[in-house]
Amino acid sequence: MDEQIQVNRKNWDERTPVHAASRFYDLKGFKAGRITLNDIERREVGPVSGKSLLHLQCHFGMDTMSWARMGANATGVDFSEAAIELARSLNDELGLAVRFICANVYNLPETLREQFDVVFTSYGALCWLPDLDDWARVIDNHLKPGGVFYIVDYHPFMGTLEPSESGCLQPAKPYFHNRLFFDDDEPSYAGAEPIRSPCYEWQHSLGEIVTALTASGLHVEFLHEFPFCNYKAMPNMQRGQDGLWRFGKRNDSIPQMFSIRAAKPLS
Repeated sequence: MDEQIQVNRKNWDERTPVHAASRFYDLKGFKAGRITLNDIERREVGPVSGKSLLHLQCHFGMDTMSWARMGANATGVDFSEAAIELARSLNDELGLAVRFICANVYNLPETLREQFDVVFTSYGALCWLPDLDDWARVIDNHLKPGGVFYIVDYHPFMGTLEPSESGCLQPAKPYFHNRLFFDDDEPSYAGAEPIRSPCYEWQHSLGEIVTALTASGLHVEFLHEFPFCNYKAMPNMQRGQDGLWRFGKRNDSIPQMFSIRAAKPLS
């Protein structure tokens, strides 16, 4: 696992400047005051003013700093040194008080001894984690009694589908736990430059995700599934006036994103 994480760290070090320069991330707009968080997570996490918040897999920290702009005492964690260096630079430039820590999620308890009111992660996070049981234990370790964990991410069912030559979606990858290796110099989801470093990804079913959280002792308050996506995940998706992407036909037949909120018992 350590070797695979090191491979992925190099991949994300390479992605960071490409992403920072992309229209997808709109760094210029963020510097001008844009809140990068979507309505879903802002509504479902709830007010954060005065609360301590830990953001796992924060990349270069725009969402973390957006939580700070909304009043949270925020800490961001990512394993990419390039991403954390950029996050710290942006934080200083904008005069925010966010702390950024460069650490692998699994090793975070060795570096960080604190507990938080909110632990947060989002969008494209779980596919980079080989072991969800250890991930859930780290969340529990850093969550105060009575605190909440929240995740919004792409639905694992979407990870099984690929468009055919005719444009129709067809099953192409396993739904259940599976490791994938990519070494094809494809562009990232943001920016046009090819990412030459290889990477590993892992497929996790919805049942695996929920079971890992509950086995760690967290109480799931809700699991929501959504018939839309916050980016163009498939070629035949269309963007609505609300900025979200949907399939033109039979859209409601496919879950595209999900969210979970789970609480740590008081005792």
